[in-house]
Amino acid sequence: MKGHGGGRIFLLPLGTLEPALLEGILEDVKAVIPLPLTLLDAQPHPDYAGEPAGRQYDSTPILKEVLRMAPADALRIVGVTEADLFMHVLSFIFGRAQLGGKAAVVSLARLRPEFYGETPDGKRVAERAAKEIIHELGHTFGLVHCDLPECVMYLANVLRQIDRKSREFCGPCRERLDAALSAACEY
Repeated sequence: MKGHGGGRIFLLPLGTLEPALLEGILEDVKAVIPLPLTLLDAQPHPDYAGEPAGRQYDSTPILKEVLRMAPADALRIVGVTEADLFMHVLSFIFGRAQLGGKAAVVSLARLRPEFYGETPDGKRVAERAAKEIIHELGHTFGLVHCDLPECVMYLANVLRQIDRKSREFCGPCRERLDAALSAACEY
């Protein structure tokens, strides 16, 4: 990679999120993605995307809003929210990204043990969130789902699949990511 050409990855909190949780997520993502990572000021909770029952939020308008809020020097931007997300074909999602695009969004709602009636565990939430953010960033750099369950690009439909996989890319996915990062960062 010749350099990052001023491009940065931004993490955008949507709503009130614990500072310690955000710091844990940032450290885990920085360990895997070799680009500058910056935490933006929190924006309001995405109430505009809520469904009438008020329990879930449509990821499509949130993703569009995250993209709209991207700073000029953003190589990528990831919104992070407590909102329980869905998309028109799935009743819930952990995250969503523009394949080969600039923006992604990740929900913490179903990553929290307390969502399932278990004891809260901030460290576990940070680990799961980092895996999901890294996964969605992989999509923004053009990576698709991997068949290896330990690869961060493995499709996770249930929490145990997130817990089982690593935050790291397998060899072939890492090569694809590195090539995409080089192409994106050359100016």
